[in-house]
Amino acid sequence: MSDVAVIPAETLVDRALRRVTGLWRDMAERVSGREEELSIAEQMRACLAARGGEVSARARAAKLAAAYRSLPAADRLSFLRTLAEFDADPVAVENAMAQWTSATDVAGKAAAKVALRRALESPRVRLMTQFTGIPDGVKLLVDLREDLLGLMGDDPLLRALEADLKTLLASWFDVSFLELRRIDWNSPAALLEKLIRYEAVHRIESWEDLKNRLDSDRRCYAFFHPRMPEEPLIFVEIALVQGLAGSVQALLDPTADVMDPAKADTAIFYSINNCQRGLDGIAFGNFLIKRVVDVLSQEFRNLRNFATLSPIPGFCRWLAAREEAGAEGLLTPEETESLRQAAQAAPGTSGLAALQMLMARKDWDMPTMKALEPVLNRLCLRYLAVEGGRNPKRAADPVAHFHLSNGARIERLNWRGDISAKGMRESAGMMVNYLYDPEAIEDNHEAYAGEGKRAMSAHVRKLVKS
Repeated sequence: MSDVAVIPAETLVDRALRRVTGLWRDMAERVSGREEELSIAEQMRACLAARGGEVSARARAAKLAAAYRSLPAADRLSFLRTLAEFDADPVAVENAMAQWTSATDVAGKAAAKVALRRALESPRVRLMTQFTGIPDGVKLLVDLREDLLGLMGDDPLLRALEADLKTLLASWFDVSFLELRRIDWNSPAALLEKLIRYEAVHRIESWEDLKNRLDSDRRCYAFFHPRMPEEPLIFVEIALVQGLAGSVQALLDPTADVMDPAKADTAIFYSINNCQRGLDGIAFGNFLIKRVVDVLSQEFRNLRNFATLSPIPGFCRWLAAREEAGAEGLLTPEETESLRQAAQAAPGTSGLAALQMLMARKDWDMPTMKALEPVLNRLCLRYLAVEGGRNPKRAADPVAHFHLSNGARIERLNWRGDISAKGMRESAGMMVNYLYDPEAIEDNHEAYAGEGKRAMSAHVRKLVKS
């Protein structure tokens, strides 16, 4: 295999999609020739009419699916608007509501409620459900919602369509339906190719890099849906190590010795990736971590700690916003003076401006790091453990919120834990370990979800209070 992860012009994934589209076209040929020239809206009405039995219904759905897939991204908005217009009949809804209002006994109310529920069901919901009867139809709906999220804007009909589709997908992708599978170097090539495509936390630079991440002291697990058996929904990458890992570059070093997993005492979750944008807002990441903890505990009795090595993607953005707002109270007078001197800033330069000047330096020499380290450590811990977003009870950082809401605790901050260009740009190189203590997960979750209390180690708590 090549040492560079260059994806060919037509990948295995592209060929699979082409095969599915071809299958849809083959199915669509079963539809009567009289329907060949129908508009999209007319095809949708024909699907809802369900003439000719199950085979014809699937053929019409396949024809619509092929039509949608063949549209350039810029032209899909018209298709989505047409689909959105198949809304509930307002007259039928009003009649059902009147029936409910006029009903005087329990039986009448019950019958009216059934009628109202039927009247409120949009024809577009029945239409979208028909796609599940064709090969890869569920994947089509997931991709359709991804398109919707990018195109709907404030359009009320499109937003209503998205809400209907999200409700459908949430019921179909309940965690009880999902299968946990391990991915290793012997997994199908098309699946390995998808890992390269979907990895967004720490980019996979080469096939050799991928192989290293799937070695004997590594694990990768993903959730799959039975109707999308070749498409990972979310996956997590794990390193089996001794003690907490503090540097992602060291963790992913391809020249490092492979560790005997039997000697590891810690499982480090260092990358969690949602693969299907069309499933945004449908949560199963917390279930994935807990399931993997159970699996690893059974496989390796020597594991004592389950922790993450996580990015802090909002930290630098938060710092920049504080500077713009003139929030000088973030820094002590001593910190401000130290930063001014290190940055050789003009008299009167604010401490936060001097901080940004130092952080903007391309290469941090020892004097720069000596000035930055204590300040960035303190501010980053404040950002994680104290600062809130629009909801003050919710951690400002999205990754922190994810792990804290799952019941983890803030265990340790890692100076220069990620010195990649992305890590320096987003978090000034800072990373954090969140620890999952199986005995405390539920209590931590309840405290955070109910009162906004953020669990943290005694060491972190002491630093935050100082």
